[in-house]
Amino acid sequence: MPDSLDIGKRAVEATLFASEKPMTIADIRAYVGEELDIRRILADLQEDFRDRGIVLVRTGDRWHFQTAQDLSHLLRRERAEMRKLSRAGMETLAIIAYHEPVSRAEIEAIRGVQVAKGTLDVLMEAGWVRPAGRREVPGRPLIYATTAEFLTHFGLQSRRDLPGIEDLKAAGLLDPVDMALEQMELEAEAEAEAEREQAESAERENEDDDGVLLENETESA
Repeated sequence: MPDSLDIGKRAVEATLFASEKPMTIADIRAYVGEELDIRRILADLQEDFRDRGIVLVRTGDRWHFQTAQDLSHLLRRERAEMRKLSRAGMETLAIIAYHEPVSRAEIEAIRGVQVAKGTLDVLMEAGWVRPAGRREVPGRPLIYATTAEFLTHFGLQSRRDLPGIEDLKAAGLLDPVDMALEQMELEAEAEAEAEREQAESAERENEDDDGVLLENETESA
């Protein structure tokens, strides 16, 4: 007969397998009871399925089974392509992900252009963005944050796993125009620094010349 730990592990495995969406530990406990060490069982299951066709994945505080990444290509089939996000949508999503929670005005300040209401609506309909309350400032603007579905869709355990600027460059995900603008800004900063150094150098030379002139006048006197 299987022991209680095996029974508990099987119960957690079955609960996750049957769920249509990722589950928190509290969600799992609602099905299997409070007496099981859910965290330990999840760690054991994650190890058990590490080299299997499906793997147990944690995204944020939620757990779910999914196809092993190296086998996902076997399950692809031709299907109608979902509507792609516009550039404005991608930029808005990125700003929210990296700066959340943010208001519409803060998004517009970062992008430098107004955000159409439809852009945020599309992101919320996709389940990637949610209202996250109101900023405690005059006017109490609505603020936005990403969702657990956002982490799941992009294969992230938490926002700490978001790629940095160097990762984005290495993956070729930065717009060449943006990179060119960044290079122009760096060159402009270097040019301004060179001009400051040249001005300081000229000022020091003038001070030296004034000192020599004063010394000569003193000797003549």
